[in-house]
Amino acid sequence: MKKLYKKIGLIVCLALVSQACSTDFMNIKPLGEVSQEDVWSDAGLAEAFVTEIYNGFQNGGFDEQMNASLTDEALFTHPGRGINTITESRSNPADIGWVNGSWSWQNMYLRIRACNLAIQNLASPKFDNAAMVERLLGEAKFLRAFYYHQLMRFYGGVPLMDKVSTLGEADYTVPRNTYEEGVNFIVKDLDDAAKALDGKSLAQGRATKGAALALKSRVLLYAASDLHDVPTAKQTSSVIAGYSNPEFLGYVSGDRKARWQKAKEAAKAVLDLSGYGYSLNLTAPVTAAAGTQNYINVATAKNGGEAELILGRYFSAVKDENGQHIGLYNGPNGYHNWAGNSPIQNLVDDYEMMDGTKFSWSNPAHAAAPYTNRDPRFKGTILHDGADWKPRPSDAAGKDPYNQIQTGQYQINDATGKVVNAFGLDTRQSSIEDWNGTRSGYYMRKFIDPNPAIIDQNGQQQIPWPLFRYTEAVLNYAEACIELGEEAEATLWLNKVRFRAGMPAITDKGTALRDRYRNERRVEMAYEEQRFHDARRWMIAPTTIGKQARIIQINGTLKAGKNVTLYKYDPTSYDYAYKVTDIDPGIENRNWSDKMYFIPIHRDEMNRNKKLVQNPGY
Repeated sequence: MKKLYKKIGLIVCLALVSQACSTDFMNIKPLGEVSQEDVWSDAGLAEAFVTEIYNGFQNGGFDEQMNASLTDEALFTHPGRGINTITESRSNPADIGWVNGSWSWQNMYLRIRACNLAIQNLASPKFDNAAMVERLLGEAKFLRAFYYHQLMRFYGGVPLMDKVSTLGEADYTVPRNTYEEGVNFIVKDLDDAAKALDGKSLAQGRATKGAALALKSRVLLYAASDLHDVPTAKQTSSVIAGYSNPEFLGYVSGDRKARWQKAKEAAKAVLDLSGYGYSLNLTAPVTAAAGTQNYINVATAKNGGEAELILGRYFSAVKDENGQHIGLYNGPNGYHNWAGNSPIQNLVDDYEMMDGTKFSWSNPAHAAAPYTNRDPRFKGTILHDGADWKPRPSDAAGKDPYNQIQTGQYQINDATGKVVNAFGLDTRQSSIEDWNGTRSGYYMRKFIDPNPAIIDQNGQQQIPWPLFRYTEAVLNYAEACIELGEEAEATLWLNKVRFRAGMPAITDKGTALRDRYRNERRVEMAYEEQRFHDARRWMIAPTTIGKQARIIQINGTLKAGKNVTLYKYDPTSYDYAYKVTDIDPGIENRNWSDKMYFIPIHRDEMNRNKKLVQNPGY
C-alpha cells in the first residue's frame, strides 16, 4: 500500500513540475466563459451572440399583466401592481408605475449596447462567411431599431447610442436626441436591415426584410400623427404647449403632409411583399361563423392564419415560459384560471352590429340581447355570459355539463322546488373559486388556445405573440391614405379586413371615415399593444383610456312555470336583465392627465445622467 502511495505522489509531483515549467500555466482560459475575441472569430459564436439579443422581446405582450389593462380594452383584476398608477395618472419620476420588461429604459439600453457590440465587431469580421456576416448585421440593426422604437413610443426622443462605451472615457452621460433625429436613426437602421436581409432564409422568430419594413411602417405612421406634430399637439394640450423642449416630443417644423406620404409608402412596401396576409382577397363578407373563425385563426396563427404573422415571439414546448400561460392568466376562475386582464364594457360597446350600425343601450332590441348579431370578431375576442367554452375541469364538470361561461346571478330551483338565487361559476362568488373572478363580467378569449386539454394551470399553449402582422400594415396604409385625402383607396383596403371578419363594406367620408377607421383598428387589433399608443398619438386619450372602466351586471329571472335545477343560458326559461355601471373607484379610479402622453424618465436615470431633460408635466 505504501508503495502505491509513493507512486501516486510521484505522478502528482511530476505533473506539478511539468505545469510549472509551462509558460502557459498562468494563462488558462476560464472554462465557463468565452472571450470576446473568440466570439467574433467564430461564426457559430457570433450567431449565438446575436440570437441572445432577441431575448429583449421577453414574452412579447404575453405576461400576467398586459398593456391592454392600461387602456379602455381591459381592467386588471388584481390591484396593487402599478397598473393603477398609470391609469389614474399618478405616474411620477420616483414611481412610474408598472413597466413591462419589454420596454423598460434599463432593459432596452442593455439590448442596444449588445446590438452596438455586434455591429461594431461584424463591421470587420474575423471569420470567413460573408453571407452570415451580412445577415447578422441586418438582424442587429433591426433589433437596435426595434428597441429604440420601444423607448420612443413611450418616452419620446431618447439618447441615441451608436457605439460601445469603453473604460476610461471622460464622460459617459449623453443628452436626449430630438424625436426627429430618433426617427431618422431608426429608419436608416431599418433600410440597412431590409437590404441585408433581403432574400435571406431565416429561422422562425428571427428578423426578416418583412419585419424591417413592418417596423418602418409603424415608426413613420407614429411620426406623422397628431402627438408628434408639435404645432398640432400644442393646440390640443396645454401641458405640451408649455414645455420648453418640444423637439423631444415631435417635429417642431417641416411638411406634415410629406410625413404622411412617407408613412403611406412605407406601409405599401409591406403590402407589396409576397407570402403574407390571410383571406384578404374577398369581394364580399363571409358568414358570421366564418368571420369569427378567421379571426381566431389569425390570433392563434393556425389554419392558414400563420400567414398573417410577419414576426412573432414563439415559445418552446420544452420550456415553461410566461407566454405559454395566457389562458391561465386571463381565463375564467370557474376553470381555475386567474381572470387577469378582463375586457371592459368600454370595448364591448364599440363592436358594431352585424349590419355595420353602432350598438346602443338606448335601442331596446340591443339592450335585451347585447351579445346577439355583433361584429363576429367580438366572439373571437371576448368570453361573455352564455358563451360556449371548453369542458370544465373534472372537479367542476358536474356543475356545468353545458360548458358555458356564467358571469351573472340566476334564479334556480333548489331540492325542495323553492326559487333561490345562484351566482355563476365564473363570478367572484363562484362555488368553484370565490377569488380570481372577473370584475367586469367578461373574460379574454383572443390568443387562448381552444384545445380542451388546455384548461387550467396544467396547460401550456404554443401561440406566438404577434410583434408584427400584415393587417397592421394594411391599417397603417389606410390611415395614411385617409390623412392624405385618398379615401377611395383607404376604404378599399379597410373593406378587405372587414370582409374577412364577416362585416359589410363601409362608405363613410371625411371625419366619419376617420372615426370609422379608428374603431376598425380598435377592434381588429384588440389586446395587441396598439391601443395605448393609438389613443395617445391621436390625442383622444382623455375621452377613451381616461374614462372610468365600465362593467356589466347580469341577472337571470325564471319565467313563469319554468323549473331549473342546474343552470344553463336559456332565453326560453329566463328573462335576462343587463345593467352597465362604472367599476367601484376603490378598485380603480381612472383619470387622464396630459402628462401621460409621455412616460416619465425615472428619477434614478435623471440622477445618473444630468444631461437628461424630463418629459412635460413631471
